[in-house]
Parts: sequence; C-alpha cells; structure tokens
Amino acid sequence: MIYFNNPQALMKLVLSMQDGLITTLTIFASTLLFSIPLGMVVALLRMNRRRIVSIPISLYILVMRGTPLMLQIFAIYFAIPTLTGQNLDRLSATILAFSLNYAAYFAEIFRGGMMSIPVGQREASQVLGFTKAQTFFHITLPQVCKRVLLPVSNEVITLVKDTSLANIIAVAELFRAAKNEASRTASVEPLFVAGLFYLLMNGVVTLVFSHLGRRMAYYKD
Repeated sequence: MIYFNNPQALMKLVLSMQDGLITTLTIFASTLLFSIPLGMVVALLRMNRRRIVSIPISLYILVMRGTPLMLQIFAIYFAIPTLTGQNLDRLSATILAFSLNYAAYFAEIFRGGMMSIPVGQREASQVLGFTKAQTFFHITLPQVCKRVLLPVSNEVITLVKDTSLANIIAVAELFRAAKNEASRTASVEPLFVAGLFYLLMNGVVTLVFSHLGRRMAYYKD
C-alpha cells in the first residue's frame, strides 16, 4: 500500500484531490439551485390543460428521463457550439446537462405530490377568498414539500454519485482527480479515498433531509 499505511502520503493525496472536490461540490450545488425551481415550473406546465403546452413538456420529460445522462452531457457540450456557434466551457455544459436532466425527474416528483392533494382543499380555499397564488403557496406547497421529501432526497443522493459523470468530458472533478492519481501511482487507493468522499457527502445529505423531515412533521397528511 502506498497511502493507507503512510499518513503523510495520504494527507498529500487528499490535498491533491481538493480542487476536484470543489468542482464536484460546484456541480452538485449548481444543479440543485437550477433544477429544483425549474422542476416545479415544468411540473406546473405539465399539468396545464392546454395540450399545446403539456405535450411538448411531456416530450421533454420523456427525453430527459429516457436517455442516459452521459449522452445528454455529450450532446450539450458538442451540439450547442455546432448549432449556435457559441462555445460552452466544460463545467458550464455539465451543469446545464445536469440541471435539465434532474429538473425532469423533480418535475414528475412534484407533479405526483401536487396531484395527491385533495381537490376539496383548493375548493375550500376559494370559498374562503384565497387567490390561486395564495392557495398554492400557503396550502398546497407546504403539503407537497412534505410528501415529496423522501423521493427528492433519493434523487439528491443519486446526484452526488452522478457528478462523477462529468469526467467523460474531462471536467476535473473528484473522480477524475482520483483516477489520474490512481493511473500515476498504479494504485487503486485514490479511488477508495474518492469513494469515502462521496460517502461522506451522502451522509451529510441524509442528515439534512432527516432534519427537514422532523421539521415538517407537523404537517399532517
């Protein structure tokens, strides 16, 4: 073993992977920042009664969920410059692909949550004089947030692991840094260290969602 029986070498390895970890966290945070609000908008458009709106949105969801994320990263990175003449840097292309992909998954989760709210609640709010916006933000949305918390947490955990796919267009994220170090030293230990980082990140995600679940416990289904 090169690293696990040499604390000094192990510390140097961890420090050498620091930039890759920062890039991974950037992809993760940026994807959540863009995909969750976009997913809510897509869910509302998907529920629109006008077929001219709902059908294209349904097609978008089908494509995003029915094709590999790896292929979508390639398509966005190589197709956008060809179609628009504007080059995207690797990190921006990755974040765009991840955001569009995860927005589709979140949209279906949010749509399922909204459809599970009894229609009678919306009717009662109208009788009480609530506007549609007030009904959505004060009555529907808090209940939806509780009901979708578990499936959203599953997607976020998957996102942590999926960030490694940025490696396919040479984004210098955590897994690529570990792979480069493993190739340089002919050792698999850097890959195990990267695995521990992913495990730690998912541990934090699990704790955050557990805390949110307790905070939302007062909303009764």
